[in-house]
Amino acid sequence: MGEERAGNHFVAITDPDSALADTATKYNFRATFLNDPNIGGRYSALSYFGLAPAALIGIDLMPLLKSAQMAACNSEGCNCPVMGDNLAARLGTVIGELAKAGRDKLTLISSPALASFGDWVEQLIAESTGKSGVGILPVVGEPVGKPHEYGADRLFVYLRLDGDPERQSLDAAVDALARAGHPVVWMQLAALTDLGEQFFLWGMATAVAGCRLGINPFDQPNVESAKQLTRQLVAAYAENGTLPEGSAAPLTVQALGEFLAQAKQGDPITGKGRSYVAIHAYMQPTPAVDKALLNLRTALRNATGLATTVGYGPRFLHSTGQLHKGDSGHGLFIQLTADPVRDVAIPAEAGKSTSELTFGVLIKAQALGDAAALRQAGRRVIRFDLGQDVLGGLRLLQTSLAQPA
Repeated sequence: MGEERAGNHFVAITDPDSALADTATKYNFRATFLNDPNIGGRYSALSYFGLAPAALIGIDLMPLLKSAQMAACNSEGCNCPVMGDNLAARLGTVIGELAKAGRDKLTLISSPALASFGDWVEQLIAESTGKSGVGILPVVGEPVGKPHEYGADRLFVYLRLDGDPERQSLDAAVDALARAGHPVVWMQLAALTDLGEQFFLWGMATAVAGCRLGINPFDQPNVESAKQLTRQLVAAYAENGTLPEGSAAPLTVQALGEFLAQAKQGDPITGKGRSYVAIHAYMQPTPAVDKALLNLRTALRNATGLATTVGYGPRFLHSTGQLHKGDSGHGLFIQLTADPVRDVAIPAEAGKSTSELTFGVLIKAQALGDAAALRQAGRRVIRFDLGQDVLGGLRLLQTSLAQPA
């Protein structure tokens, strides 16, 4: 379309004086929303970063904001007595106290219509609390299991939406967890617009929990470590034209079994010190890959009894990456890499055909950089390269969990 017309197809949401703001001005973007720079990214759902996209897909913002405002008023000292129903403070206290007691795997169960809300909670909790040798692991999207499949390190939060056709089966599963002695927080939403309340409530609750853990919930000191190593790898590629291969483990029962044998079961009563398994998937997301990763994480949980998480790379680096390097160091990290389905060159400058690297190279550099950052932090990492047969490799890993090493 040319430089004169292309900009009209873009909208920027950014902080003042950022490189993106300069790009928006240079190419005459259709609109630019400059957000309050004092709001951290993971706390910004009720700012331009969340509200502008919501408006663009047709969300009526007023009921959403009214719901959030009511939650804010509920949390004000002038409106709520110390022993009153301040839901945000109560949730934060529950999360913080139980994490101190060893139940530091916050497992979110939700009605299907609320599933994507968990992705935001995941980043909020992980980046805010995972530092200085402590942390709360958010477990999102894990299929609900039987009570005996969980250890003493879990806190369950159930987001229950009125009118959910699957509510009855979820209610029964959560009831079973509570009857077995697991702590469960029930949170009722009358409508999707109640998510406004949830955005405020979880933001404040996370700050309260961080205070109880003795950390600053508003910084992210370990986020830059993987970025710095990635930049070094990209610079080396620009100079030499190659990336280091890195060490990949063979796709065998023995390799995975020996790695998982390093898991710590923790205190049997409190769950303190119990490991978790995090899958880092540097591959093309598709519905088939989503399902295969879900099957793999479920098999991992059933085989080890540990909490499991899945994150696509490099997205998770801006979500749970801080926690992985800043918490107590009990994670087991399974990195999965694959050949790009179709590699695409990254233009060195907008509108120009010259390129210094491809997206495939960049993603591989990010995978290698994060693995190096994890190892520098004393974490346990194994990498399996699935090549071009991603689904076959994932099935092989899943099957191997049911076989003796």
